[in-house]
Amino acid sequence: MYRWETVQAVTGQRVFGIVRSASPDEAVSAAEAVLDAGLRAVEVALTTPRALTAIARLTEQHPQAIVGAGTVLDAAAARAAVENGARFLVAPNLNPEVIRAGHRYGVPVFPGVSTPSEIMRALEEGADAVKIFPVSELSPSWLRDLRVALPQVPAIPTGGVTIDTAPEWIAAGAVACGMGSALTSGGAQAAGERVAKLLDTLAQAR
Repeated sequence: MYRWETVQAVTGQRVFGIVRSASPDEAVSAAEAVLDAGLRAVEVALTTPRALTAIARLTEQHPQAIVGAGTVLDAAAARAAVENGARFLVAPNLNPEVIRAGHRYGVPVFPGVSTPSEIMRALEEGADAVKIFPVSELSPSWLRDLRVALPQVPAIPTGGVTIDTAPEWIAAGAVACGMGSALTSGGAQAAGERVAKLLDTLAQAR
């Protein structure tokens, strides 16, 4: 799969899950809950102990899912994630070495940015999309205003997006939202219900 095809797959539903757990078993369970509910893409944060084990298990057991790695801080972590099956990489910061490492192995990279200057630098470094992070102190109107000057930005708000605000971020021009505990917490049944509701809402928000 080409990088642009993977980006389309990750952003096609306008949301992907973010799993950050205390163990690889918990990470797999949390990821499976949202995947079984219909979500196609999920990111496992490398802050999870033995996160690479969880990524490898998920890619083996759910070959149709788009499993990525999050909190990828350097080129070594990027390569290790790809070798264990990660199909996209996400970072909380902008490190050109991570972008280059991901692209070296044909994997798209979404670095974290928070200002127009960082956004432009990320795009110039080759970022496939930019993770606007954190958005807990921002609003969808901020993105709408940003896109007046930078309409070409493929923005993925993360770090504070809720079930209620996700459709507003999409309406403001985000290509997708990254959602963690707001989507994945509370066990399989609760997470599944939230995923189903959100996917229906986002489909209408397009």
